[in-house]
Amino acid sequence: MNRKKLTFLAFFLMIFSFSFAQNANSQEGKKEKKTYVLIETSYGNMKILLYNDTPLHKENFIKLAKKGFFDGLLFHRVINNFMIQGGDPKSLNAPKGQMLGNGGPGYTIPAEFLPHRFHKKGALAAARQGDAVNPKKESSGSQFYIVQGQRFNEQQLKAIAMQYKKTFSPEQIEIYKTIGGTPFLDNDYTVFGEVVEGLDVIDKIAIVQCDPNNRPIDDVKMKVRVIEE
Repeated sequence: MNRKKLTFLAFFLMIFSFSFAQNANSQEGKKEKKTYVLIETSYGNMKILLYNDTPLHKENFIKLAKKGFFDGLLFHRVINNFMIQGGDPKSLNAPKGQMLGNGGPGYTIPAEFLPHRFHKKGALAAARQGDAVNPKKESSGSQFYIVQGQRFNEQQLKAIAMQYKKTFSPEQIEIYKTIGGTPFLDNDYTVFGEVVEGLDVIDKIAIVQCDPNNRPIDDVKMKVRVIEE
Protein backbone atom coordinates (compact mmCIF):
# COMPACT_ATOMS: atom_id res chain seq x y z
CA MET A 1 0.00 0.00 0.00
CA ASN A 2 1.52 3.38 -0.98
CA ARG A 3 1.93 6.38 1.28
CA LYS A 4 -1.07 8.24 -0.19
CA LYS A 5 -3.41 5.35 0.58
CA LEU A 6 -2.00 4.96 4.09
CA THR A 7 -2.47 8.69 4.74
CA PHE A 8 -6.06 8.53 3.47
CA LEU A 9 -6.82 5.45 5.59
CA ALA A 10 -5.41 7.08 8.71
CA PHE A 11 -7.45 10.22 8.03
CA PHE A 12 -10.61 8.14 7.47
CA LEU A 13 -10.09 6.22 10.72
CA MET A 14 -9.55 9.48 12.60
CA ILE A 15 -12.80 10.96 11.22
CA PHE A 16 -14.72 7.73 11.97
CA SER A 17 -13.40 7.63 15.54
CA PHE A 18 -14.32 11.27 16.10
CA SER A 19 -17.83 10.76 14.69
CA PHE A 20 -18.34 7.64 16.83
CA ALA A 21 -17.24 9.49 19.97
CA GLN A 22 -19.53 12.43 19.16
CA ASN A 23 -22.48 10.10 18.58
CA ALA A 24 -21.79 8.24 21.84
CA ASN A 25 -21.65 11.52 23.74
CA SER A 26 -24.84 12.64 22.04
CA GLN A 27 -26.64 9.43 23.00
CA GLU A 28 -25.36 9.79 26.55
CA GLY A 29 -26.80 13.29 26.71
CA LYS A 30 -30.14 12.02 25.40
CA LYS A 31 -30.66 9.58 28.26
CA GLU A 32 -34.08 10.30 29.69
CA LYS A 33 -34.14 11.78 33.14
CA LYS A 34 -36.07 9.93 35.79
CA THR A 35 -38.47 11.88 37.92
CA TYR A 36 -39.67 10.64 41.29
CA VAL A 37 -42.19 11.89 43.81
CA LEU A 38 -42.41 11.00 47.47
CA ILE A 39 -45.83 10.53 49.05
CA GLU A 40 -45.46 10.87 52.81
CA THR A 41 -48.09 9.43 55.17
CA SER A 42 -48.30 8.48 58.82
CA TYR A 43 -48.02 4.84 57.68
CA GLY A 44 -44.73 5.42 55.89
CA ASN A 45 -43.52 6.88 52.61
CA MET A 46 -43.93 5.73 49.02
CA LYS A 47 -41.31 6.65 46.41
CA ILE A 48 -42.90 6.73 42.97
CA LEU A 49 -41.33 6.82 39.51
CA LEU A 50 -43.31 8.92 37.04
CA TYR A 51 -43.22 7.50 33.51
CA ASN A 52 -41.72 9.62 30.73
CA ASP A 53 -44.02 8.08 28.12
CA THR A 54 -47.16 9.50 29.77
CA PRO A 55 -45.99 13.12 29.61
CA LEU A 56 -49.34 14.86 30.12
CA HIS A 57 -50.00 13.05 33.39
CA LYS A 58 -46.39 13.28 34.51
CA GLU A 59 -46.09 17.03 34.03
CA ASN A 60 -49.48 17.68 35.61
CA PHE A 61 -48.60 15.66 38.71
CA ILE A 62 -45.25 17.43 39.05
CA LYS A 63 -46.93 20.83 38.65
CA LEU A 64 -49.49 20.08 41.37
CA ALA A 65 -46.90 18.58 43.72
CA LYS A 66 -44.61 21.61 43.40
CA LYS A 67 -47.54 23.91 44.19
CA GLY A 68 -48.27 21.91 47.34
CA PHE A 69 -51.71 21.02 45.97
CA PHE A 70 -51.73 17.54 47.53
CA ASP A 71 -50.40 18.49 50.95
CA GLY A 72 -52.96 17.74 53.65
CA LEU A 73 -55.33 15.92 51.30
CA LEU A 74 -56.68 12.49 52.25
CA PHE A 75 -56.66 9.01 50.90
CA HIS A 76 -60.42 9.29 50.92
CA ARG A 77 -61.32 5.95 49.29
CA VAL A 78 -59.62 2.78 50.49
CA ILE A 79 -60.61 -0.75 49.47
CA ASN A 80 -58.53 -3.69 50.65
CA ASN A 81 -57.22 -5.94 47.85
CA PHE A 82 -58.08 -3.23 45.34
CA MET A 83 -56.55 0.26 45.70
CA ILE A 84 -56.09 3.43 47.75
CA GLN A 85 -57.35 6.70 46.22
CA GLY A 86 -56.67 10.35 46.97
CA GLY A 87 -56.19 13.78 45.43
CA ASP A 88 -59.65 15.29 45.97
CA PRO A 89 -59.09 18.94 47.01
CA LYS A 90 -62.41 18.83 48.88
CA SER A 91 -60.81 16.36 51.31
CA LEU A 92 -58.65 19.10 52.86
CA ASN A 93 -59.94 19.48 56.44
CA ALA A 94 -63.11 17.63 55.45
CA PRO A 95 -65.41 16.84 58.42
CA LYS A 96 -65.68 13.21 59.50
CA GLY A 97 -68.15 11.27 57.40
CA GLN A 98 -68.31 13.80 54.56
CA MET A 99 -68.75 12.12 51.18
CA LEU A 100 -65.69 12.76 49.01
CA GLY A 101 -64.51 11.98 45.51
CA ASN A 102 -66.08 14.66 43.30
CA GLY A 103 -63.44 17.37 43.62
CA GLY A 104 -60.72 18.39 41.20
CA PRO A 105 -58.70 21.33 39.85
CA GLY A 106 -61.29 22.19 37.20
CA TYR A 107 -59.85 20.34 34.22
CA THR A 108 -59.29 16.83 32.89
CA ILE A 109 -56.34 15.19 31.13
CA PRO A 110 -56.57 13.24 27.84
CA ALA A 111 -56.10 9.50 28.29
CA GLU A 112 -52.61 8.11 27.72
CA PHE A 113 -53.16 4.37 27.44
CA LEU A 114 -50.08 2.27 26.73
CA PRO A 115 -50.16 -1.55 26.59
CA HIS A 116 -46.92 -1.88 28.57
CA ARG A 117 -48.21 0.35 31.40
CA PHE A 118 -50.61 -1.82 33.32
CA HIS A 119 -52.23 -2.22 36.73
CA LYS A 120 -49.65 -4.24 38.64
CA LYS A 121 -49.36 -3.78 42.39
CA GLY A 122 -47.89 -0.35 43.07
CA ALA A 123 -49.10 1.20 39.82
CA LEU A 124 -50.00 4.88 40.03
CA ALA A 125 -53.08 5.60 37.91
CA ALA A 126 -55.48 8.46 37.30
CA ALA A 127 -59.04 8.29 38.56
CA ARG A 128 -61.81 9.46 36.25
CA GLN A 129 -65.55 9.74 35.79
CA GLY A 130 -67.47 6.81 34.30
CA ASP A 131 -67.87 6.11 30.60
CA ALA A 132 -71.48 7.32 30.48
CA VAL A 133 -70.41 10.93 31.14
CA ASN A 134 -66.81 10.54 30.01
CA PRO A 135 -66.69 8.48 26.79
CA LYS A 136 -63.12 9.61 26.00
CA LYS A 137 -62.01 8.23 29.39
CA GLU A 138 -60.22 11.45 30.25
CA SER A 139 -58.47 11.51 33.61
CA SER A 140 -59.27 13.59 36.66
CA GLY A 141 -56.96 16.57 36.92
CA SER A 142 -55.82 15.59 40.41
CA GLN A 143 -57.40 12.39 41.73
CA PHE A 144 -55.25 9.29 41.54
CA TYR A 145 -55.09 5.80 42.95
CA ILE A 146 -52.34 3.37 43.81
CA VAL A 147 -53.02 -0.28 43.07
CA GLN A 148 -52.87 -2.96 45.75
CA GLY A 149 -54.90 -5.65 43.99
CA GLN A 150 -54.32 -9.35 44.45
CA ARG A 151 -52.68 -12.32 42.71
CA PHE A 152 -54.49 -14.20 39.95
CA ASN A 153 -53.87 -17.62 38.43
CA GLU A 154 -53.90 -18.25 34.68
CA GLN A 155 -57.45 -19.54 34.68
CA GLN A 156 -58.69 -16.40 36.44
CA LEU A 157 -56.75 -14.20 34.02
CA LYS A 158 -58.29 -16.01 31.04
CA ALA A 159 -61.75 -15.41 32.51
CA ILE A 160 -60.98 -11.71 33.07
CA ALA A 161 -59.62 -11.40 29.52
CA MET A 162 -62.83 -12.88 28.14
CA GLN A 163 -65.21 -10.91 30.37
CA TYR A 164 -63.51 -7.53 29.99
CA LYS A 165 -62.17 -8.06 26.43
CA LYS A 166 -58.53 -7.73 27.53
CA THR A 167 -55.32 -9.14 26.09
CA PHE A 168 -52.48 -9.86 28.51
CA SER A 169 -48.84 -10.23 27.44
CA PRO A 170 -46.66 -13.01 28.93
CA GLU A 171 -45.02 -10.35 31.12
CA GLN A 172 -48.38 -9.15 32.43
CA ILE A 173 -49.53 -12.69 33.14
CA GLU A 174 -46.38 -13.46 35.10
CA ILE A 175 -46.61 -10.25 37.14
CA TYR A 176 -50.32 -10.70 37.88
CA LYS A 177 -49.56 -14.25 39.03
CA THR A 178 -46.60 -13.32 41.27
CA ILE A 179 -46.96 -9.67 42.34
CA GLY A 180 -50.64 -9.12 41.71
CA GLY A 181 -52.71 -6.17 40.64
CA THR A 182 -56.05 -5.24 39.08
CA PRO A 183 -55.92 -6.56 35.50
CA PHE A 184 -59.55 -5.76 34.69
CA LEU A 185 -58.68 -2.02 34.75
CA ASP A 186 -56.01 -2.21 32.04
CA ASN A 187 -56.44 0.24 29.13
CA ASP A 188 -59.44 1.84 30.80
CA TYR A 189 -57.53 4.09 33.23
CA THR A 190 -54.19 5.78 32.56
CA VAL A 191 -51.25 4.28 34.46
CA PHE A 192 -48.51 6.91 34.71
CA GLY A 193 -46.11 5.73 37.40
CA GLU A 194 -45.21 3.02 39.89
CA VAL A 195 -44.11 2.67 43.49
CA VAL A 196 -40.43 1.70 43.59
CA GLU A 197 -40.07 1.89 47.38
CA GLY A 198 -42.76 1.46 50.03
CA LEU A 199 -45.08 -1.20 48.63
CA ASP A 200 -45.75 -2.26 52.22
CA VAL A 201 -47.25 1.18 52.90
CA ILE A 202 -50.03 0.41 50.42
CA ASP A 203 -50.89 -2.73 52.40
CA LYS A 204 -50.89 -0.83 55.70
CA ILE A 205 -53.28 1.83 54.41
CA ALA A 206 -55.50 -0.69 52.60
CA ILE A 207 -56.50 -2.45 55.84
CA VAL A 208 -57.53 0.62 57.86
CA GLN A 209 -61.08 0.70 59.17
CA CYS A 210 -63.44 2.55 56.82
CA ASP A 211 -67.01 3.86 56.84
CA PRO A 212 -69.69 2.57 54.40
CA ASN A 213 -68.34 4.93 51.70
CA ASN A 214 -64.84 3.42 51.99
CA ARG A 215 -63.47 6.55 53.65
CA PRO A 216 -61.03 5.74 56.48
CA ILE A 217 -62.50 6.41 59.93
CA ASP A 218 -59.21 8.03 60.95
CA ASP A 219 -57.93 10.40 58.28
CA VAL A 220 -54.95 9.24 56.23
CA LYS A 221 -53.29 12.47 55.10
CA MET A 222 -50.60 12.86 52.48
CA LYS A 223 -47.79 15.18 51.58
CA VAL A 224 -46.32 14.97 48.08
CA ARG A 225 -43.03 16.35 46.89
CA VAL A 226 -40.78 15.98 43.87
CA ILE A 227 -37.50 14.48 45.06
CA GLU A 228 -35.46 13.90 41.86
CA GLU A 229 -35.50 15.17 38.30
